[in-house]
Amino acid sequence: MMNHDEIKRLKKEFRAKTWLQTKAHDSWSVFKIMAEIVDGYEELARIGPCVAVFGSARSKPGERSYQLAEETAYQLTKKGFGIITGGGPGAMEAANKGAHNAGGISVGLNINLPHEQYANPYIDPDKLLDFDYFFTRKLMFMRYSQGYIVLPGGFGTMDELFEAITLIQTNKLVQFPVVLIDKKYWKGLIDWIKERMLEEGMISDDELDIFNLVDSVEEAVEVIDDFYKKYDLKPNF
Repeated sequence: MMNHDEIKRLKKEFRAKTWLQTKAHDSWSVFKIMAEIVDGYEELARIGPCVAVFGSARSKPGERSYQLAEETAYQLTKKGFGIITGGGPGAMEAANKGAHNAGGISVGLNINLPHEQYANPYIDPDKLLDFDYFFTRKLMFMRYSQGYIVLPGGFGTMDELFEAITLIQTNKLVQFPVVLIDKKYWKGLIDWIKERMLEEGMISDDELDIFNLVDSVEEAVEVIDDFYKKYDLKPNF
C-alpha cells in the first residue's frame, strides 16, 4: 500500500498542466537530452569501441549467469577489448569485475532509477557516465560497441538485444556479432521466433544469422575474436 508521501507525489504528477507548462518542460528536457548525448559522445570517443555485455541486474554472485558474465568479460579483456555495461549490479557488475580483474578498460553507463540500479565498484572511476534517459544511454551502447554479449535477463535485456538486432536488420548498424549465452535460457524465445515469426513471414531465414546462440564462455569469445580476424576492424586499446 502506498504511503501518504507517495500519494502526494502521484497527485502532483497527474495534476493537469497548462500548455505553456508542458512546452516549458519539453524545452528543458531537450537541453538535458542534448547534454547527455554530447557528454556521452565526448567521453566514449576517447575511450574507444568496446564489447557491450547485457544481462540482468538481479543476477547474484555464485549464479551461473553472473559467473558467465565475469569470465566472458575477463577473457575478452585479455584479448584487447574494452568492456561496456549498464553500470549497475548483477551481470553488469560481473562483467565490469571481469574487465577490472583482467587489467582492462571497464566502462559503465549507469541509469538513474528510483530502485534497483546503482553504479557497481568495478567501473574505472573516469569511465562512469550517468544517464536520466534510457534512449540516450542505449544510443551510446549502439554507437560505441563492436560486439554484444547477452546473458539471461529480463525486459531491459530484451530491449537492448532487440535494439541491436533491429539496427543490424535495417542496416543502420554494422553487423557486429551478437552473442546470446546459455542455450537453455534462450531456447523458448528462439523456438518462438522460428515457429511464429519465421513461419508467419515476419522475418526471413537470413535474419536468424544476425545473432549467435552459444553455451560457454569459450564459444562466446571465439565468435567475437573470429569476427575481428576476418575484418579490418581490430581492438584498439
